[in-house]
Amino acid sequence: MPAEPALPDDRLTSSQPEPVVRADERLEAVVLGAVQGVGFRWFVLDAAGRLRLRGWVANRSDGAVVCTAEGPRPALEALLLALARGPISAQVERVIPAWMPATGRLGPFEIRSGSHPGD
Repeated sequence: MPAEPALPDDRLTSSQPEPVVRADERLEAVVLGAVQGVGFRWFVLDAAGRLRLRGWVANRSDGAVVCTAEGPRPALEALLLALARGPISAQVERVIPAWMPATGRLGPFEIRSGSHPGD
């Protein structure tokens, strides 16, 4: 009696889609308005920490605040909304975002001095 053909292993032919792994992205944002001396950097540090993002925030000498963050796009978009809102004492006029691929070189989110050269 001939042997029946082997059936494929169900684990190899599963009709379940494989999970989509999305690469992290990078957001570099400049926040303009009355955003220094109002706790803005601490506000961003808290928001980024809750969103589990990596990166930094710093004051610029021209009165703006700059923020660089890496992580999943939905978390970065939530951070961008927080930047546009700011703490209650801030008056955000405009946020200028720039999107790019993540570098993977950023550490835990931190506040940096305005003289820091970046990452």
